[in-house]
Amino acid sequence: MKVPQMIAAELRRLTSTRMSVLALVALLVVPILYGGLYLWANQDPYGNLSHVPVALVVDDTGAQINGTPRNLGDEAADELLDSDTFEWHRVSADQAASGLERGDFDFIVTVPADFSDAVASLASDSPRQASIELRTNDANNYLASTIGSQAVARIQTSVAQKVVDEAGRSLLDALHTIRVNLVDATSGATQLVDGLGTARSGSSQLASGSAQLADGTAQLSDGAAQLRDGTAQLRDGSARVADGAQQVAGGVDRIDAAARQVGTIAGDAAAQLPQARSDIARALADAGLDQQRIDEILARLDPVGERLEAANARVQDTVAQIDRLDDGARQVADGSAALASGAATAAGGASTLADGAASAASGAAQLRDGASQLDSGIGQLSDGATQLRDGLSSGADQIPDSDEQTRQAQADTIADPVSVGTSSVTKAQNYGAGLAPFFAALAGWIGIYALFLIVKPVSKRAVTALRSPVRITLAGWLTPAGLGAVQMVGLFTVLAVALQFSFANPLAALGILLFASATYAAIVLALNVWLGSVGQFLGLVLMVLQLVTAGGTFPWQTLPGPLAALHHVLPMGYVVDAMRQVMYGGDLGRVGPDLLVLGAWLVGGVLIAALGVTRMTHHRTLRDLQPSLIG
Repeated sequence: MKVPQMIAAELRRLTSTRMSVLALVALLVVPILYGGLYLWANQDPYGNLSHVPVALVVDDTGAQINGTPRNLGDEAADELLDSDTFEWHRVSADQAASGLERGDFDFIVTVPADFSDAVASLASDSPRQASIELRTNDANNYLASTIGSQAVARIQTSVAQKVVDEAGRSLLDALHTIRVNLVDATSGATQLVDGLGTARSGSSQLASGSAQLADGTAQLSDGAAQLRDGTAQLRDGSARVADGAQQVAGGVDRIDAAARQVGTIAGDAAAQLPQARSDIARALADAGLDQQRIDEILARLDPVGERLEAANARVQDTVAQIDRLDDGARQVADGSAALASGAATAAGGASTLADGAASAASGAAQLRDGASQLDSGIGQLSDGATQLRDGLSSGADQIPDSDEQTRQAQADTIADPVSVGTSSVTKAQNYGAGLAPFFAALAGWIGIYALFLIVKPVSKRAVTALRSPVRITLAGWLTPAGLGAVQMVGLFTVLAVALQFSFANPLAALGILLFASATYAAIVLALNVWLGSVGQFLGLVLMVLQLVTAGGTFPWQTLPGPLAALHHVLPMGYVVDAMRQVMYGGDLGRVGPDLLVLGAWLVGGVLIAALGVTRMTHHRTLRDLQPSLIG
């Protein structure tokens, strides 16, 4: 009996009755149902999150932010309700809690009462973080916690971006104002530098003049001291002169009084002379003298009268002179007294002047020293003002002179400074397409495993009759391999047509599935040939091991060490890698090594199965005579 005949005989056995046909068909569709239904259910779960019910509780009371009353909780709620990220329901805290317990909501997002106030605290002396509370119930769905955390992170990013944008705009506006003020301050500092230059020139002149003033006041102090000594001598001399003048004036007063008496007497005598002449003439006439004699006598007396008149005149003139002398002596006495008083005053003034001149000299010396220090200080101040001007100018140059539109663009960039540009060497169509290589590979193993529940690994009749281990092994392998090929064609059709997954290399993908199914068939065949029902069970164990080591969901590098080592040994990981390359348009150079590993498993499985069949053709064991526990 040849290999095709043995295959046909096994197929006739599998389709001999209606129940057999139904069983065969059911097992053939197992991988199709498993892979197709699972990938259909998970084709695009992230695109359907808008159907996930989420409770939104906003207790925010608002706050003053940048001088404007704001309620960031309400603003965030409005954005969330307008979005299609989830099926948002804004409810009270009690409604949300009861809904989460009943399973009406997958999770709760709560914006607390101090949310806006915490954001506003960023500009205060006591900043604190604003919080958003996430409450989940794993009894509803464990992944809801992960999804909820992502939702809260998006809310946090959105609010933070808005706050940073506004804060950044305020900061940039403040920097612009600072720049304007710095420019004005630079202009003022420039004027200050110019003014200090003028002041420096004036202070130099002041220092020179104060030095001259100090020298002059020193000379003045010496002269004032000499003047003080001279006026002291003048005061003493004028006092003595005043005393002498008073004595002279007193003597002159006495002379004047005597002269006045003499003058009075002389005047009276002169005044009585005409009456006396007349009395003499009358007396002579009464004496009997004739007129001639009387005239002779009177002629002799007239010279005496003339001399008396002359003497009276001289006396009166002398008296007048003595009066004038008395007046002059009195004036001299008064003047000398005034001179003595003035000399005393002058002496006192000269002393005060000397003291003031000495003080002035000391002050002028201090002024000279201060002016010198002032000149030095103004020089240092001028240097400092120059540094201030240059520093202000440099500071103003370092702050960009941006317009309002540019500052808004800068604030937007500060709020969202990093733009994540994504590019992919290869890219899966969606979430389901990303899982397709793994679940297609797993479905192939499940399909082969299920077929060996009804397909006999080897024909006992052929073993007894033919004694040809190679042909018997090939027939035992090709039968499930062919049926597995039917399963893989059906599964590929579901993936490509029903689920409309795109394949960069569809024929290569189908070929890998067929090759993988044939490899699985060789492995399970070898286990069944050598171990029977125990081998069938080990096939289930291998499936479980490859379920976790193939790296179909999380990267295989995240596995524990022993499981990561199995990833490099078991075949399913290579099937997954090869399927990814041909399905997504990856590196086809990696497909060759993957197929070599699968080929090694296939050849190894067939050879081991052939050795088992060879043993069976020469020896029979008690196990060969016992019926299988699983059919």
